[in-house]
Amino acid sequence: MAKIFKLSFKRKRKHITNYHKRFPLVKSDLERIAIRKSNRRISGQLIKYEEKGDIILASVYSDSLSKYGWPSRSNKATAYLTGLLLSKKLKEKKLENKEYILDIGLSAPVKNSIPFVFAQGCIDGGIKLRSGVKIEENTYDGSNSYALKLKDDKQAYERTFGAYLKANIKPEELNALFKTVKGKILNE
Repeated sequence: MAKIFKLSFKRKRKHITNYHKRFPLVKSDLERIAIRKSNRRISGQLIKYEEKGDIILASVYSDSLSKYGWPSRSNKATAYLTGLLLSKKLKEKKLENKEYILDIGLSAPVKNSIPFVFAQGCIDGGIKLRSGVKIEENTYDGSNSYALKLKDDKQAYERTFGAYLKANIKPEELNALFKTVKGKILNE
């Protein structure tokens, strides 16, 4: 007797979608704020579920922070500012008064990780997000005591913060730059 082989969905086989996580998000009937992180950038999207496929209502990428003077990296400070930028975009489109649910995709739900810092940026920007996220600002504000520790070891300092140094940004001064960029996003 021949065995029947059941082929799973392509997105599940390629580890792109976790349907066990996705189903409750879709079932909630709330539009989702999705955060995705790569090695070089962070993206946030407002997604509405439709039977024929998801519809993206708004999206923002960390690359767009460069016009405010912030170097695009894939770190917590960038995630927070990208969340603020998404909330600003939703306010411009008059979509901020609804309640949304956070979709972290395949990311592990680790305390104070990039997806939750992004969510804190959305919440601080005025978005009603069903998540229970509460993160202290010193977790993501760009303050870098590690840079001060490495300042004596010039080789390790340049290896660790080389991208910032090429962009003429002192890693010890990221906190001040963070506050400036945050103010620009909120006040523009």
